[in-house]
Amino acid sequence: MLTRRDFIKLNGITTAGIGLGLKPTWFTTGTPFETKRVKPSVRRFTSPAVESTINRIKADIKDPELAWLFENCYPNTLDTTVKYSEKHGRPDTFVITGDIDAMWLRDSSAQVWPYLPLIKNDPALKKLILGVINRQAQCVQLDPYANAFNEKNTGSEWESDNTDMKRGLHERKWEIDSLCYPVRLAYNYWKTSGDSSFFDQDWQTAGKLILDTFKVQQRKNSRGPYHFQRKTEVASDTAPNGGYGNPIKPVGLICSIFRPSDDATIYPFLVPSNYFAVLSLNQMAEMFEQIGHDHTTATQCRALANEVYAALQKYAIANHPVYGRVLAYEVDGYGNQLFMDDANVPSLLAMPYLGVIKTSDPLYHNTRRMVLSTANPYFFKGKAAEGIGGPHVGLNYIWPMGIIIRGLTSTNEKEITTCLKWLKSTHAGTGFMHESFNKDNPADFTRKWFAWANTLFGELVIKTHQYHPAILKRTI
Repeated sequence: MLTRRDFIKLNGITTAGIGLGLKPTWFTTGTPFETKRVKPSVRRFTSPAVESTINRIKADIKDPELAWLFENCYPNTLDTTVKYSEKHGRPDTFVITGDIDAMWLRDSSAQVWPYLPLIKNDPALKKLILGVINRQAQCVQLDPYANAFNEKNTGSEWESDNTDMKRGLHERKWEIDSLCYPVRLAYNYWKTSGDSSFFDQDWQTAGKLILDTFKVQQRKNSRGPYHFQRKTEVASDTAPNGGYGNPIKPVGLICSIFRPSDDATIYPFLVPSNYFAVLSLNQMAEMFEQIGHDHTTATQCRALANEVYAALQKYAIANHPVYGRVLAYEVDGYGNQLFMDDANVPSLLAMPYLGVIKTSDPLYHNTRRMVLSTANPYFFKGKAAEGIGGPHVGLNYIWPMGIIIRGLTSTNEKEITTCLKWLKSTHAGTGFMHESFNKDNPADFTRKWFAWANTLFGELVIKTHQYHPAILKRTI
């Protein structure tokens, strides 16, 4: 079975998902910029608020190709990846990542994130997102160390992995951000809607598991229960040292054996994910205190957040020989620091997008300059575009997600315009964002159906429309 890492390229189109019977039936009449959305009759979910937003934003976009891309991409999660039902009278939503029939905690949160602002005017959309929150609470309780889950209590092609696999898990790679994203979604759902009904016993149990898992993975007294090994030819697809990862010195930071790309860390203290954990812990503290009236758990969340943040200030900041005071991507507590960035979020570039640092912070400014330069070994410049990639698909492949995040974290209209131009010129005629493309040849790409990148692109267009409308009033 094909995985996130495995893909087969044929004339620029990946065949991932075909073997799963998941390839959607894109339709077109051959007219230039005819919609590439699936037919209305087979769409998984239709939101009046989303359709209204598409029409409103499109009307203000002068560039016809950019408008077409927005119409295709923004609703892609709802059109093709969600499955809504009710269990025991409660909303339950399973969200596949696209060409893989499994639900990642990270991806599912990010896929529905751009629709949150619309839930006040669309009750069905609100229930759909509430269903994602409810499903994620169940997933965390099944296994807080797993990154991806099956819809049913079935096995996986990864059952042979040397780790504590359980029925219902798709993959069990421990990534800090897998537990941060559900907190981000739940917290902002509450803040947007005022609805705290999700914060029931299930969610509180899941929240306490998140807190406990973070504490255990500080590895102060032992390596903890998590280990992972896989028989593979790809070094970054498994963990060294018996599956526990490379050594760390316990300094208060949280270990993440894998990155949000599902690649193994080199130094297990993944800096952007630790910053994300600080934010998540503070958000959990607020929810436990204000909704659950559980001051004990709230105090524990804040204490851990403060400890991790203090350790970040001491160990994550480095002096780069060219860019000065910057954040390292990974550290180990011994003084070793890795200078790079990966396109997957959380990343160093994406930290303002996640709300963990301000774009005006000089530390971020220097770090941004570093990761958007050849000082980052996974920053590529080519004939088609420039941008950040990662080891997941190898050298010379730029991720549209990295370009989108660059646009989302920029306040410079020229830079935002350039990002939109690159995204418009590298979809290879498909009308959708991809996982990655060759820096010199956009027709050489991976993952034709990658819903997170599609909805993230929609988010960029909407933010541009809100804060930099003049960009959309001209042809890009």
